[in-house]
Amino acid sequence: MAMTLRLTPDDERALAQLAEAQGVSKQEATVRAIHEAASRRLRRDTVTALSASARERYADLLDRLGQ
Repeated sequence: MAMTLRLTPDDERALAQLAEAQGVSKQEATVRAIHEAASRRLRRDTVTALSASARERYADLLDRLGQ
């Protein structure tokens, strides 16, 4: 699937710098950035869900420890 990506001049410069720093094309730098952002988001969502589950599971214990 093809996609057109419209960037501001500042965004274009930032992408060019990122690609150069990584030693890859701008297209590859874009794909890597997308994958990295998605991975961070999924990890954050997983940690948030696990934390909520643990707080619920151990609520009584946490309350007792807080006294």
